[in-house]
Amino acid sequence: MPMGPTAELKVFITTTDATCPDCGERLGHGAWITLVENKGAFCLSCADLDHLTFLPSGDAALTRRARKHSTLSAVVLKWSRARKQYERQGLLVQAEALEQVEQECLADSEVRERRREREAARRAELDREYVEHFAARARELFPRCHQAREIVIAEHACLKYSGRVGRSAAAKTLDEAAVRLAVIAHIRHTETEYDTRLARGSERHDARMQVEDKIDRVLARWQAHK
Repeated sequence: MPMGPTAELKVFITTTDATCPDCGERLGHGAWITLVENKGAFCLSCADLDHLTFLPSGDAALTRRARKHSTLSAVVLKWSRARKQYERQGLLVQAEALEQVEQECLADSEVRERRREREAARRAELDREYVEHFAARARELFPRCHQAREIVIAEHACLKYSGRVGRSAAAKTLDEAAVRLAVIAHIRHTETEYDTRLARGSERHDARMQVEDKIDRVLARWQAHK
């Protein structure tokens, strides 16, 4: 049965401490979280929203188009003590959607400047040597994955302070299981309809089960045939 439209996904910037019930990470003041009824506050990594890119409020046309082009999006809210209400801070959208609408809405010089700023912020959060080792291990384990995907996988998994699988102790030793988890996360978002299912209201566990077979098929293609 096709899934219909659902309520807008929301991400909150915390003003109090909480602990993610999935990974056990302590989420301090200013963490970005999602709230699940009767389950608590989940970090974006465990909520499978950490692959999205932040678009700050301020340009209504850009925001409207980014929401239209992004399969999965979430509004970012922060509590205003002065106004006693949540206020929109911006939107989380897929990176490719943001790049598309920037090209449509902005002058070339503005597009270049925005991308330079995002890349500079990203470089500051990455340990380049660690990323290169992680990418090499991913390519070793999955030599038939699409060209240069291992770099994308490693950069996403290894962002500092992210709580992602690449930051775990096992991943830092390039443990096969940890690298495999990072590859699976990449496949889930890029090679399946997982994001569409989340956008249409599927529970994360249900959506993962529904794309599991497809992930297994992609993994089999990407692995070496001895």
